[in-house]
Amino acid sequence: MRSSNWNQQLLEAQRSNISPSVRLLNRVERYCRHHDKCERQYVQLEAFQALKERLNTQQLQFQKTHVVDTKMIIKVQYENRKKYIKLQAADFDEFISEVREKFSIPASNITVEDDSGTEVDETVFAELSAVAGICFVVKDGLDHDTSRSSTPSAPLSYSGSSLSVLSSGSDSDLSRQPKRMKIDEEPLQSALAKDLIKQILQTKSGGTKVLEEYDETGTLCDSTRRQMVNILAAYMVEMEGRIPQRSTKEKYALGIVTLFPALKDPFSTKGYEHFYDGQSGSGFLAWRLKTIQRKTKIEFREFKIQNAGAGGPTQERELPSAADQLDEERCKELISLMNHTTDRETVLQKMKETFCYRQRLIYNPDESHNILTVFPRLLDTKGLIDQDFSLLFGAETAAKLLEKWPTFYKEKVIREAERLTTTSVLQSLLNSARNLYNDESSEDHREWDSDMASFLLLLHLLPPQPSKKKKQKISAAQAMEHLVVFHKSNNSFEEHFAKQEGHRQPYLLASGMHKSAISNYFIAMDKMIIPCQGTTSLAAIDELFKAHFVFSVSYDDALSNMYTFLQTTVYGVDVDTTKESPKVKELRAKFMNRN
Repeated sequence: MRSSNWNQQLLEAQRSNISPSVRLLNRVERYCRHHDKCERQYVQLEAFQALKERLNTQQLQFQKTHVVDTKMIIKVQYENRKKYIKLQAADFDEFISEVREKFSIPASNITVEDDSGTEVDETVFAELSAVAGICFVVKDGLDHDTSRSSTPSAPLSYSGSSLSVLSSGSDSDLSRQPKRMKIDEEPLQSALAKDLIKQILQTKSGGTKVLEEYDETGTLCDSTRRQMVNILAAYMVEMEGRIPQRSTKEKYALGIVTLFPALKDPFSTKGYEHFYDGQSGSGFLAWRLKTIQRKTKIEFREFKIQNAGAGGPTQERELPSAADQLDEERCKELISLMNHTTDRETVLQKMKETFCYRQRLIYNPDESHNILTVFPRLLDTKGLIDQDFSLLFGAETAAKLLEKWPTFYKEKVIREAERLTTTSVLQSLLNSARNLYNDESSEDHREWDSDMASFLLLLHLLPPQPSKKKKQKISAAQAMEHLVVFHKSNNSFEEHFAKQEGHRQPYLLASGMHKSAISNYFIAMDKMIIPCQGTTSLAAIDELFKAHFVFSVSYDDALSNMYTFLQTTVYGVDVDTTKESPKVKELRAKFMNRN
């Protein structure tokens, strides 16, 4: 090609605003650089440079548009169908819109999961969409069966801006892939959630105080924890409106226990259920959000899956097979024998033999109220409650409170109670628990002994919850008499029960001349008294707790949090099936994670 032809093509391209080919430009550039007489060839280098720059700009724009279209091709499964969806960018809202259109999904409540079953939201969609081989599973809340899906499509492989389709591997390779992804994603989710919580606290008013207190003390006091929850709930509402997504609340709860490991509950499945439990819709974050929603005075109803725990003292236990049990006639003979003997060992043995029969009566609604009439030796023979509890759960479980309270829990309860807002009652209990009263102190002004005071401090740490039955709310100080009542030894029990109104759950009667020196403890139930085997307050609390399981009696509402803590955390009974309040989980996390 002659130079005049080059010049003619360049001028025509310039006049028509059409970019010349790259090949032509390169040849002209080489010619101009290697020939001194470029002006004689009628080639204007400036015109050439301008045209080349315009070509480069147009090529970049063309590449951007077409590369994005190719890059964002995502595989999606809905029910038993799989399709590819093309996106302009890794935008979650655009993805949902395209999914609705592609699969003709009318439902507005669409959830997205990866192929390991982990829920995906807008915060991680961009990162996950770039993962090789990922297939997003879309559900519309109608509980479709996806088990009949077709053979998995070939995974997509990304390399820079290009996309290629790989051939399907073996079934074993495909079955292993979700596990690998789940392992990879869990730390990523925790790290992202942790960074989010930290960023919110660093930028919002009062948040730095939360971070500083944790750095200094290794935990958060109740007031600071409430402040943190308020900050996070307010930010959540600011970002997503009055009813944030469940995945958002779970992400915030995960971020809290990841950023503050001492707040993680080691006994629960995920460790953060006391901040938000997606199954029951409870937790500190959920409660604060409900308060915000209530104050806005806009009626709404948030769908929740009720999964109330079935564990606790009223749960019927599995008994030995019928072949190992005595028949009813033989049991009645043994009951008659017990009622006519004064030998304690004989009574203990016969009560052990009639244990299964007694349990059947207790769980029979027509017979349960007569249990103390059918077995009157419960009212005058010490040790029978402990024996029945051991038959239910074993000797090791039965001994846990007596072994662990003095050596592990008592000191932690006292130290945590010292962080509460001081009242005269609380200070008196702390003095008793620490044995700070001297010999010259008036016995009339002293509170309970050290062990009993520590349990009453636990009640202050786990106070009564607001009742749904619109009963008057009671304080922790008022709830103390639901646990133990002082009874002067020179007064009759008949006088005490005569003053009692209505039905009460089991409680302790502490008999003595003053609270700090009790001579005998009794369990009061149905206006009758059962003598406690032990003479110490620790042994009495142990026996009172066990009585709930032995007689299948529910906890007093005012003491439910305290008893649940003892049940799941100390005794380890029905840990997986008992519904716990966030306060119980939070306190356990503090005790287990603090030296």
